[in-house]
Amino acid sequence: MANEPWAAQESQEAAPLVDLRTDVPHSARVYDYLIGGKTNFEADRVAAHASVAAWPSLPISMRVTRDFMERSVRHLAERYGVRQFLDVGTGIPKSPNVHEIAQSVAPEARIAYVDNDPIVLTYARALMSSTPEGRTCYLDADIRNPESITESPLLREVIDFSEPVALSLIAIVHFVLDEDDPQGIVNHLMSALAPGSFLTLTVFTGDTDPVGVGGVSREYNKRGIPLQVRDKAETEAFFKGYELIDPGVTLVHHWHPDADAPPIRDEDIAMYAGVAVKR
Repeated sequence: MANEPWAAQESQEAAPLVDLRTDVPHSARVYDYLIGGKTNFEADRVAAHASVAAWPSLPISMRVTRDFMERSVRHLAERYGVRQFLDVGTGIPKSPNVHEIAQSVAPEARIAYVDNDPIVLTYARALMSSTPEGRTCYLDADIRNPESITESPLLREVIDFSEPVALSLIAIVHFVLDEDDPQGIVNHLMSALAPGSFLTLTVFTGDTDPVGVGGVSREYNKRGIPLQVRDKAETEAFFKGYELIDPGVTLVHHWHPDADAPPIRDEDIAMYAGVAVKR
């Protein structure tokens, strides 16, 4: 992987100084800590430990969800020839990122990352790079304002909206409450994409352990991180109007698992996943 600066860097202004509020837990940093990252602070670790006390399987579920992201990107690049990826809700960069996976299959792949977390904005430009043949960019935008994503001139410098794009929404829609119309947001983003585009989405669920996962939701919400748990029917609703590819909506570890993957109990997983194509 080329150790180049972001290919679209020249069209982005320098990141402004931001207050990271390290005394307040942040969902991206809690996640980073639970999957073994180092970009987190005491408040994040306290929140993480409280959430794990409520449901000890949380770190397993998060790591397995990350594994699903890697498999789904590789699957779309290898089997379906996808060469453009729009990753909304990027989180703190941790290798392998979407562009590393996609460009390992097709060096010419183009990837746009979107997030509005100050900590992600601080680290993203420093940690992400592209092959010379491909392009990457980072857009500071909020998923709750999908127009700010689809109408971004920067995004359209990197992503050709006349060609298929894989929209990746991994571990993000549970931070969008029903009152903010998450299905409407997803449909708006997909409506901007060409036929043949894909939707990859995961949903945090309590179906496998309602008590434990409910405890995680309680710990997040009382610390100021709004989080909504959804069931399988609510997950399937996100894919209405699109054609699910095999195996449909399933727990993340059941979606095209690697042949040598260790056995994982369903009750240790709290994330549904699905990939669908827009016809």
